[in-house]
Amino acid sequence: MLIRNGLRAAIPAMVLGVVLAGCSAATTTDGPGGDVPYVAPEKAEAAAKAAASAEATPTPTEEPPIQAATGPVRVRDAFAGLQATYQDGCKPGDGNCAYFLGRVADELDGLDKAMKADGKGPGHFPEPIAWIGTLRTALKGDLGVDNLEKHRTLLLGTRDKINTWMQDHPEDYR
Repeated sequence: MLIRNGLRAAIPAMVLGVVLAGCSAATTTDGPGGDVPYVAPEKAEAAAKAAASAEATPTPTEEPPIQAATGPVRVRDAFAGLQATYQDGCKPGDGNCAYFLGRVADELDGLDKAMKADGKGPGHFPEPIAWIGTLRTALKGDLGVDNLEKHRTLLLGTRDKINTWMQDHPEDYR
């Protein structure tokens, strides 16, 4: 029994000895292996300090919100939004009309505001502002789908007239 217990204790020690003997036979150097670039000790120490400093600095858990531009929307940007409505559309009664007609109305309203706030002054855009004013009067503030559908021809006609007018005034949107 004593011999058996002695062997149990001796086996791990023998394995450890073999492993250590294999390590001592290896060539040792003061620097990294051939596949690792040499880094001067002072640079390694500076990098370690920088890494420790970065770990100590807490990172914010949320990104700060993106701040919207404080100035008015430019005519060119508002006109681009209006032109994008040409990529969409609807047929009376389909489910997309509420979105589409509402979007055209919103884009025309945004363009009206941009033209009135433009540095050239609202007098530079008399026809488009007047056409949007006529549409606004006809809608009487009701942007519900039924009212927009009722005034569909005027709504889309206003968009089309403004598009044609702007095409003749490229300096205002390029």
